[in-house]
Amino acid sequence: MFERIKGVVLKHFMYLRWHGIFLAILFYVVSSWVLLRLCGENALTSTTDFLYWLAVTASTVGYGDLSPSTGAGRVVVSVYVIPLGLGLFGLGVGRVATFVSYQWRKGIQGLKKLNENDHILVVGWNGNKTIHLIKLLLREMEHGSSKSIVLCVKREMENPFPDKIGFVRVTSYSSEEDMDRASVKSSSCIIVDNTDDDITMTSALYCSSQNPEAHIIAYFQKEELGRLLKSHCPNIECMPSVSVEMIAKSAVDPGSSVLHHELLDVNKGMTQYSTIYSGSDVLKVGDIFKGLKERYDATLIGITHLENGGMRINPSLDSDIKPGSTVYYIADERVASFDWSDMSV
Repeated sequence: MFERIKGVVLKHFMYLRWHGIFLAILFYVVSSWVLLRLCGENALTSTTDFLYWLAVTASTVGYGDLSPSTGAGRVVVSVYVIPLGLGLFGLGVGRVATFVSYQWRKGIQGLKKLNENDHILVVGWNGNKTIHLIKLLLREMEHGSSKSIVLCVKREMENPFPDKIGFVRVTSYSSEEDMDRASVKSSSCIIVDNTDDDITMTSALYCSSQNPEAHIIAYFQKEELGRLLKSHCPNIECMPSVSVEMIAKSAVDPGSSVLHHELLDVNKGMTQYSTIYSGSDVLKVGDIFKGLKERYDATLIGITHLENGGMRINPSLDSDIKPGSTVYYIADERVASFDWSDMSV
């Protein structure tokens, strides 16, 4: 009979919800106070130290600074306060540990809703290519940027970079409920790259409809789909595969592939970066070209004007650099800030 009662009690305790645990602890505190009061333990029950004494007793820490003084009080503590308190203490600690572990596992498995803002969202999984992309982004974040990174995938997998990036697993890249967990509407940059160009197309269209202000980059293996998407969404930067062009360029100009790889890889030598011209005056390329080299060991290679978005590579020295224009340069590390007035000749 005792074992049966014990089994029933343990079963119900195991499935107690949080409010049930709270009520059980409240009942334990009140009943312990009443029993000790009836036993004449006024020294324990008449001061604010009662909760302190009950906590150290129930957890079996037992500092010994407070203790029952009557025989009946000692019996109550021995057969009721300590056994029941120890069970509740273990149950509470176990539930907290289980809850924390469960929440951590949900994050690893991509099941939690993220509350990110102004972050970089990577949509899609392309194996080692995606891993390399995230490593490069993490490296970029170490130099002059504090944006967080979120990876959104459909594949059954866990976060490949725990504690470094956010991770969300979805059933569809066009599901509003799923994509909201990745904070698609508040991201500042969205990178779409999948093994299937059709999925990339639909994913990019959905992201553009949800967040038209974001900088969206879509990688296509077939350039035709990229042009089609660009015709419907001019704000999307369609990135075609350049492997064939790279082979042809290396055949005519040996070493071109190495050069382009170093310009794009932040882990190797000089790399291409960009910055926004924050000055108020219109400058000429010639005004800052030498200053960039002398003060920052950087080389200007292109500019993009804000009003038309047109890019000029290797611009002439008399080309205008207007406020808000994007300046592209080559340097060993990203320059945190430029003093444009001091740089001009």
